[in-house]
Amino acid sequence: MTTGRNPTEETDEAPAPGTPGGPGPFSEEEIAAVTGPGGESELDEVEAAAIEEDEEAGPDLETSFEKLVAKSRKLSEDRIRTVLQSVLFVADKPLTVDQLYESTGIDRELIAKALDQISGLHRDGVNGIVLHEVAGGWQFRTDPHSAEYVRRYLRVKPQRLTRAAVETLAIIAYRQPVTRPEVEEIRGVDCGAVIKALMDRKLVKILGKKEEVGRPILYGTTREFLEFFALKDLSALPTLREFHELTQEHQEIVEKEKTSAPKVAGTVEALADPGFQKRLEKNEAASEAALEELEEAMSAADRSQKAAAGLLNTAPKPPDAGASGPKPE
Repeated sequence: MTTGRNPTEETDEAPAPGTPGGPGPFSEEEIAAVTGPGGESELDEVEAAAIEEDEEAGPDLETSFEKLVAKSRKLSEDRIRTVLQSVLFVADKPLTVDQLYESTGIDRELIAKALDQISGLHRDGVNGIVLHEVAGGWQFRTDPHSAEYVRRYLRVKPQRLTRAAVETLAIIAYRQPVTRPEVEEIRGVDCGAVIKALMDRKLVKILGKKEEVGRPILYGTTREFLEFFALKDLSALPTLREFHELTQEHQEIVEKEKTSAPKVAGTVEALADPGFQKRLEKNEAASEAALEELEEAMSAADRSQKAAAGLLNTAPKPPDAGASGPKPE
């Protein structure tokens, strides 16, 4: 019976040079003679050569832009879109049509047309990257529906403003240029600290001084304000009437939810009923007919009122000169 050697047992035999686990073919002295002492570089005392081209020796910008314009005229519509997407992707701020023209040399009309096409392709809920027109320019932004995942990856908290900051910022946005006393008169409290915080966030800036006693400082919103709220310009702000209607609508929704919360199932069943839409259309037709009858009745009453007013305003004829009566002295 043959017996094998236990691989875990120690042995005095050494592996042959060059075999795995064995010594290398060269000794440490030979390696040191070739590489030199460790930790030192033979290029430490050598001055590095200039390997980048001198900017002054580069091509003339005007000449290169003319060549770029000539080259851009030969681009197809698809290629124009890809060029604009590349430029917008690397930009850290919204770019205007003029800035895109200066960067690409593409005709402004073609840029505007391509931007509309790109915004149609990159829109909310369809693409992860959305093209927005903000602060007078165009900018790629992440899809709002993906905000939670993007924030988690970047490990950043959502930017939120306090109620005092929102109220103060809204007053400045709608009343600008506005002074601090005017803002405090509307809010009824001191707003100095809040305005300073908004200026630190670059949402509010100083526009100048008002021409009156004391020369109070005038405040207004910034470009960062438009970017923060994704607004094209200040005209994109909702009007006060729209804001009031929206607030009233929200109040009505809350009241309805309070009173009709237990009847949600019945509402869903009614909407699912095939005859519900027909009954709704019938009720609408009846309402329109009743409204027309009411308008006709109001018109008839108005005509009768005008006729009565015409009879009452008819003045009596003056008496004849020969009629009996006392004569004036």
